[in-house]
Amino acid sequence: MRIALDPFMHRFYSLEDLPGKVAELGYEWIELSPRGDFLEWFKAPRVFPARMRGFKKALKDAGVGIASLLPMYRWASNDEDERQAAVRHWKRAIEIAVEMDVDTMNSEFGRGPHPDKGTCYCCHTGSMIEACEDAWWRSMEELVPVLEKEGINLHIEPHPEDWVETIQPAVDIIRTVNSPRVKFLYCAPHTFYFGDDTKAMIRECADVLAHVHVGDTFNHKASSGLRYIINPPGSTARVHQHLDVGQGEVPWDDFFGTLAEVGFDGIMTTCVFAWEERADDSARFNKAKIDSYIARYFNK
Repeated sequence: MRIALDPFMHRFYSLEDLPGKVAELGYEWIELSPRGDFLEWFKAPRVFPARMRGFKKALKDAGVGIASLLPMYRWASNDEDERQAAVRHWKRAIEIAVEMDVDTMNSEFGRGPHPDKGTCYCCHTGSMIEACEDAWWRSMEELVPVLEKEGINLHIEPHPEDWVETIQPAVDIIRTVNSPRVKFLYCAPHTFYFGDDTKAMIRECADVLAHVHVGDTFNHKASSGLRYIINPPGSTARVHQHLDVGQGEVPWDDFFGTLAEVGFDGIMTTCVFAWEERADDSARFNKAKIDSYIARYFNK
């Protein structure tokens, strides 16, 4: 198992300084989420040979590896120009993964077009969901052969506001892609959008599960739907958190116990964004919690 850190809260470190910081925090792996000097949000990668060489040297010097690269592009946009641009960016990101000796990428199913396009950004009307899914399949038709040719794994997660937010149909869609390179990512901070039964959901996706995100959240459906109070009434906001383990309501014994039961041996990433003012302490705390749960359930 690779236990990684998503260093979003440490994105203010340069690429050359980041690996040493991650090692200092007790991690041997990085899940590199979008940042302006590498894989930028929704835009072409900001990567060139000198930058790549410097980053690779820093990783080697620190004894830290890249478990996964996380691009975010609008591959599910029903604006065809936008979708084609996203596919171009994806293909370049795959090239970068190969050049960096990284074997895995991960991303989200994706939302609709950019809000400036004049279309609803989130995908919660039937016609928009269908348009986004159709666009996503067109993108996958182009990208899956590239992933398979280059030997790169892709792990995909449903996300609040995406055209799919739940375990089903997300898991069946992954199965329908029917590629050994395309697998499922279970993000614990999205637990209560996925469904209601953590044990059942992990068992349901076990055959395609290759990656998990660790972070806590509250159940937005609890307390008669009033765990969060959002104004105005009827808002379509998708509220979720990425908190330290134990600060929310994710049932962690169920989570880790069931992962051990199904024989999970993939990437496990600390994925917490809530505490930039104490980012170091948060990263260390969550690594210690992960280690303790692994010792309890996996190392019997």
